[in-house]
Amino acid sequence: MVTKLLSSATLNKTIGDRTVEADNIVTYVYNICQSGSVTKLVNVRDVALTYSHAVMMRMLFGQRHFDKPAKDGGLGPKEKEHVDAVYRALDCLFGFSVADYLPFLRGWNVEGEEKDVREAVDIINRCNDPIIRERMHLWREKGGKETEEDCLDILITQKDDQGMYLFTFEEIRAQCKDVNVATMDNTMNTVEWTIGEMLNHQEILEKATKELNTVVGKDRLIQESDIPQLNYIKACCRESFRLHPPNAFWPPHGAREDTTLAGYFVPKGSQILVSRPGLGRNPKTWEKPDAFKPERHLVDHSRDSVDVTLMEPDMGFVVFGTGRRGCAGPKLGTTMIVMLLARLLQGFEWTLPPGASQVELISANTNLFMAKPLLASAKPRLAPGLYPQILI
Repeated sequence: MVTKLLSSATLNKTIGDRTVEADNIVTYVYNICQSGSVTKLVNVRDVALTYSHAVMMRMLFGQRHFDKPAKDGGLGPKEKEHVDAVYRALDCLFGFSVADYLPFLRGWNVEGEEKDVREAVDIINRCNDPIIRERMHLWREKGGKETEEDCLDILITQKDDQGMYLFTFEEIRAQCKDVNVATMDNTMNTVEWTIGEMLNHQEILEKATKELNTVVGKDRLIQESDIPQLNYIKACCRESFRLHPPNAFWPPHGAREDTTLAGYFVPKGSQILVSRPGLGRNPKTWEKPDAFKPERHLVDHSRDSVDVTLMEPDMGFVVFGTGRRGCAGPKLGTTMIVMLLARLLQGFEWTLPPGASQVELISANTNLFMAKPLLASAKPRLAPGLYPQILI
């Protein structure tokens, strides 16, 4: 995953796929704004999911849809089914089950989670398997293509030192599910919460928009090469990660040996659960921990200026994780999050829905996503010619 699928070379090779979907999502929102004489509200969660799923599909499978494309540029019926299944699986991954602690209960579906996750995985497999089988047939029985064009090609063509194919169908299928599950929740959650916070703090929205006007302007769309200069927008993303992680805990880790942590003895074999809100809202670490203040991530007294990243190696809060069991793709995750947020802010003026005085910033009960999808008014702020045609 690290050396092949998410290497710098692969990310550079697939920049066109991500740019196409960054273009598509801007036009998708533009079409919503232009449809009818009555101002339509934009479902920010739907927009973020559409972008995240489309980028994942292009990079993994080399195509945007499983079968028929949606006419409006959004998710088609099969894509929606796939996304729903991914999030059902995620809810089970981060949930607590007594069978995790009493292994003799496994297989009895005591709390219903085993049935839920199996149903979700079956749906994901039904969507993915035909593409994987067809591509394996192409590479391993019909001679393949001139070059490896996407991550699935890379998985299928890997060979060991004896010249034998490295992965079986079952292993490739499992790796594809890992990619499906890992690429959507952070982007969707961070962008939705950030825009929600900005709508409640207009001065932050104006400052982010001003940065885009200065760095990029209004005569072209932001590109990935602009991201290093968008420090304030990255600071807004960091603040969302700190305040609004997608789930309350990291997935459980295991203690490989006896250790002492913060004065507590932790025996070998213990399950370690890291509280994401506990870190991000710790008053010993963060001044006014419940306030949304992106500027706190711009301060570095040791330097005249600071280059903001989304990584947090000191564990002041959890972004992509760190260490040997950290996320394999922090660079891709950073790029997707910042690119989507910046494109939405550059392309549109965002305001509260008519009659609303603020966004209700309430977390859901089962995870830490917004309890209700964020609806907002959007008005195009660029010349019409800058909103490209959607590429299927």
